[in-house]
Amino acid sequence: MNATMDVFTIRDLREKTGKLVRDAERGDVSLVTKRGRPAFLTVPLDRLTVDAGVCCSLAVHLLDQRVLTLSQSAKVAGMSIEAFLDVLRDSGVDVVDYPPGELAEEMKVAL
Repeated sequence: MNATMDVFTIRDLREKTGKLVRDAERGDVSLVTKRGRPAFLTVPLDRLTVDAGVCCSLAVHLLDQRVLTLSQSAKVAGMSIEAFLDVLRDSGVDVVDYPPGELAEEMKVAL
C-alpha cells in the first residue's frame, strides 16, 4: 500500500473540502498549512485509531472545553454516561462547573 499525503492551504479548504474528506475516507492523512507552516493534520478515524482511544480522548477534551455537553461527549466516546463519568473522574475533569456566586446559591438551597 502506497499512502499519499495531500497538502492543503487554509484557503484551499473552501474549494477542496470534498477532496479532504475523500482522502480521509481512503485512509490518507492530509496536512493543512497556514502561511506555509503546518496548521493541523487530518487523520482518518479508522478502527485502529478508534480502538486506541482517540474518540474518548476527544470527547474528554470537548467536554472540558465546554464545547459539548456530558451526554454529547459520552456519545462521541461511544460510552454510557456512567462509564464516561468514570473516565472523567480518572482524568481529573470536572463535570459540574459553577461560577462561584452560583455555586454559593446552590449550596444554600442544598443545605
